[in-house]
Parts: sequence; C-alpha cells; structure tokens
Amino acid sequence: MHSHLLNTWKQPLTRRSVLQLSLALPLLAHKPSLASNHQSAFGTAKKCILLWLDGGPSHLEMWDPKRNVPAEVRGPFASTPTKIPGVHFSEHLSRCAELAQRMTIIRSMTSPLGEHGLANQYALTGYLPSPNLQYPSIGSIAAHRRKVIANAEPIETITNPAASKRSQLPSYIGIPEPRIGMGAGFLGPESEPFWIGGDPAQPTFQIRDLDLFPGVDNSRLQRRRSMLNQIENSTTSLANSGLHSAFDLIADLDAKQAFELQREDRSTRERYGSRSFGQSCLLARRLIEHDVPFVSVVQPGWDTHENLVVSLRDGFAGAKVGVGLIPTFDQAASALISDLQDRGLLDETLVIAMGEFGRTPKLNTRGGRDHWPRAYSIMLCGGGLPQGLVVGQSDKIGEQPDSDPVTPADLMHSLFIRLGIDPASTLTTPDARPIPINQHGKPVDALLT
Repeated sequence: MHSHLLNTWKQPLTRRSVLQLSLALPLLAHKPSLASNHQSAFGTAKKCILLWLDGGPSHLEMWDPKRNVPAEVRGPFASTPTKIPGVHFSEHLSRCAELAQRMTIIRSMTSPLGEHGLANQYALTGYLPSPNLQYPSIGSIAAHRRKVIANAEPIETITNPAASKRSQLPSYIGIPEPRIGMGAGFLGPESEPFWIGGDPAQPTFQIRDLDLFPGVDNSRLQRRRSMLNQIENSTTSLANSGLHSAFDLIADLDAKQAFELQREDRSTRERYGSRSFGQSCLLARRLIEHDVPFVSVVQPGWDTHENLVVSLRDGFAGAKVGVGLIPTFDQAASALISDLQDRGLLDETLVIAMGEFGRTPKLNTRGGRDHWPRAYSIMLCGGGLPQGLVVGQSDKIGEQPDSDPVTPADLMHSLFIRLGIDPASTLTTPDARPIPINQHGKPVDALLT
C-alpha cells in the first residue's frame, strides 16, 4: 500500500504534509512480529462492529446455559441446540442458534474487575485501569491507525482519482450514546468516536449537528472554511483540531446518506426489529457499507439484579410476546450477521457481542443475578475468524473457567491481530511516552488459525 509513498511524493511540501509524513513513518517502518502460525490472521478484518451489551449480560441465560444443575443455577430459561453439535444456547437465542456454525463463542472469559466502570475500561482497552493514564479503546485505536495510514497517502489521489472521493464519515462511530471505556484516552479528540445521539427507531431520527445552521448555505460554509485555512496557516494550534473533518462531513451529501434509514425497504427494517437496538444494528451495517472501519452499538439494561425474566425475556410485565433484551438482541444480531453475509461483507467485517462481565452462578432472592467477572461468555463472528467454534469452557455451574481462560488483555491482543494492528507496536502519549498497544495479553491461538 505504501511502497510508492516516499519516492513519489509529488505535492508541494507544506507544514501539514510534513506532519502527515512524520506521523506515518513509524507505522510504515514497523513490521508485525507475529508467530508464524498467526501471520495469515493479520489484517483479515478490515472493519468491525461492536455490539456492547452494557451492564453485564448473563452467560448462563445466553451463550453458556447449564442444563443438568439445580434450578437456582439453571435459571428460569430452557436451552436450545445449535448448529454446532453438542452446543446449546438459551432458548431465547433461537435465531442465533441457527447461525452458530458461523460464530466463535468464548465461554472462558475471565476478569478480576466486578465494578461497571473499571470492568468496561479493561474489557474495551485490554489494560487494567490506571489513575495516571486513560488508555484508548479498541475502536479509537482502529480509528487512529486508519487516519495515520490515510494521512500517509496523499499521492493516492493522483494515481487513483477514486481515492479523492473517499467518504468523509468519521472513522469511529457510536450508536447512540457513549459509555465509560469507549473513548480515545490519551490519543485525544481526533480519535474519539462520533456519537449519533439519537434513537434510530424513531420516525424523527436525525443526526445532531450534521446539518447547516438555518441561514448558512454552502457558499457561506466555504467562506468560513477559507477563513479557517488562513488562521491555520499562521498558527499550529488548529493542526489537529478536527475542524477540517467537520467541514468535510457537513458538506458531503453522500456521507450523510449513510445515516438515512428510510432508504432501506420495509422488509429489511422489519428483519432487524422495530426497537432501538435493531435499527441501530441496521444503521451499523449501512455505515460499514460506507467504509466506516469501526462502529459501536450500545444496548443498555443488562444489569439484571432482579426480575431477570421481565428484563431479559418479556420486556414489560404481562407481555404475551417477549420483547426483552435477549429476544431483541437475537433478532437484531442474527439479522446483522445474515445481512452482512448476503452482501458479501461478513468475511471482512468482525462482529463482537460482549459486555463487561457475567452474572453470578446462582439466582439471588430477588430473581436476578449479581455481578460476576470470574467467568463469562462472548460471541464473535466474521472477519476471517474460525467458524462453528467454542473456545474454552466454564465449570459445571459457570463459576470459573474450566479450560483455556481468556482475559480481556488476551482478547484484545488477538482482535488487534485480526484488525491488522500489531499488538507489539506503540502509541505515544501527549508527553511523548511510548505505550504498547497491548502489554500483558497473550494471543488466543484458536482465534488466529
């Protein structure tokens, strides 16, 4: 991709182009130092959708049900067989069970952190939280790498005219609202996610701050951009402000169309489900189609300390058809995976469904389960990952890993490889400290074969 960069730089050298080249040189010079059996896994996932189940989803009510155990462990739901022989999911994941042959399930995730904010940070960065430094999330690192590479390729717009029409959409988009641990940390505002701040299921849904202010037309916008350029030429303080990206996005009609769910036919929208999470997953698919490398979709409400039947299955008291968290997830996630597959996007798009921890092996007296980080499960799909695979096992009651424990650091290490990011490479803090992208994680061989 970059072999022609240094000897074919034909643009006049400006302050900005020198800055772009200096940022790119460490990346261009760095070669991934991977084990030989992991080389083929490097960079198979070009894009990623994170389905963040905020609050701590119960592994026992989803991906790792226990059948031959006491009722207080088994819980209120039955299980259903999947397309993987001998593997069962919750009965309310019936659609996902039909697609299990495309998935990788990790049943041996483990963490020492059982508080939401701290656990979020560990799960999303691979670093145990520190009071001295905010580490960037996997989405922000992916966005940062995309920008570094893009900044290193101005010559591509000469040799490939189509490159000059590259989408102006942000490299990391979140739906709908942020959660702790999803930000850019020390990478700064340039790598923060763009949060849409609205409910895609609402008829009046639109992206905030994306349209011109009343009375400001495109010509006035361009005059303001010209003024910004003049100011920037006299100072370096705006060099990384992100204002140029904001101008580009507001002025790019094609990019803004990515958010217009009304362009989808009714049957597609119904396939994902009418609730917020379903339409958010549909929006994520549209953004992936428009070349956004990382999209996070947040489904809140998984902190089920009481009445988990209502929260997880029913959705509300007296419901005749379940519209709770699990049926909503099941419909939306299965539609997303199938849709990506039908459109030829699944092989290059990594789909991750996870939360910050699991739930206690036994039901509490309020009919719920409390925080439990010692054992939990996640689902992965696409992006070149193995298919129809279960990694690790929890013990008989889902209390702790029984085999092949995987920490968040291990998971991030492996996912970085799939995303084409060398986990041994470094990022630089504002005070010029080199920080490894992943320091304590080990590769999960089963995810890299």
